[in-house]
Amino acid sequence: MRRLFAPICCVLALGIADLAGVAGQPATPDAVVLITLDGARTEEIFGGLDVDVLKSTLKADQKVEDSPLYRRYWAETPDARRRKLLPFFWTLVTEHGSIAGNRALGSSVTLSNRRWFSYPGYAEILTGQAHDPEITSNDPIRNPFETVLERIRREKQLTAGQVATFASWDTFNAIAEHAEGATTINAGDEPLNVPGLDNAVLNQLQHEAGSPWNGTRLDAFTFRQTMAYLETARPRVLYLAFDETDDWAHDGRYDRLLGAYERTDGYLRELWTWLQSQPDYRGRTHVLITTDHGRGATPADWRHHGDKYPGAEHTWIALASPTMARRGEWKNAPALSTSQVAATLASWAGVDWNADHPQAGKPIR
Repeated sequence: MRRLFAPICCVLALGIADLAGVAGQPATPDAVVLITLDGARTEEIFGGLDVDVLKSTLKADQKVEDSPLYRRYWAETPDARRRKLLPFFWTLVTEHGSIAGNRALGSSVTLSNRRWFSYPGYAEILTGQAHDPEITSNDPIRNPFETVLERIRREKQLTAGQVATFASWDTFNAIAEHAEGATTINAGDEPLNVPGLDNAVLNQLQHEAGSPWNGTRLDAFTFRQTMAYLETARPRVLYLAFDETDDWAHDGRYDRLLGAYERTDGYLRELWTWLQSQPDYRGRTHVLITTDHGRGATPADWRHHGDKYPGAEHTWIALASPTMARRGEWKNAPALSTSQVAATLASWAGVDWNADHPQAGKPIR
């Protein structure tokens, strides 16, 4: 791990509101958790298996009905297909929160940046606006701007250990903060070393398992390191950044891509269940789940994203907060932008992001 905190004090978007202390003790803030699934298309999120994409990956003489993926994930309606692929996610957004971005229902979420790839997308999520002149590539340059994670930490007087990012892609060491060391970051194949936590076996396995992609570890290790940190350090702000939904798509492995969605759904279930079992998180955690960009919308370009691929500008935002209505899917609703994520997270924490970022997106209400 690149750095940790001084006293032992993750980002699922958990709002940090000031609560009254008990018997003169300092108030414990709510939790804010931000989760991103890199390059997660609206097509799979809202419709599950894309049978046209599946057909494009098969041999010419192979019937789609004979494909194991078809037998596992196919259903007659988009709702049934998405619930086969992401059963817990759809329980979460329909029973505990809401989701915007299904254009078939008159709800859209789009990027405000014009680049439509990862670093610009994450910068928009964490700063609330596009920075196209400054962020032009995925190179691991230090973020030129303070992120909402740093701002919450500073304004709410949290320790660096109470604001943590766990990411599969090592470039998050540069993306997640402007001032190096302001927060806790564990990204790529970095080991996790926390006082009081015996994590040697997981660190060793992470190192030995390797990954098909340079600078990116498998999401399983990112999730397990996150859970170990949660249980030991009890952070109040957590950012959890998964990556395999982008990597397998770039590799053209639709089978592995669907498997990544299904595994991630299981991670979300485990995380949510754990949070609800903990008195210091239950009923006091605000969760926002989104993506950094979309992808091409057709079988010819579903593997790709960037400004040459129409559809890559379309994203989605899911919310589960004790302070927001449980409305399920947004329908015939005002358009949203990915640029509204930062202010939404900040508002849950009792911080006014727009006060000194007037050009940034406004909180989602």
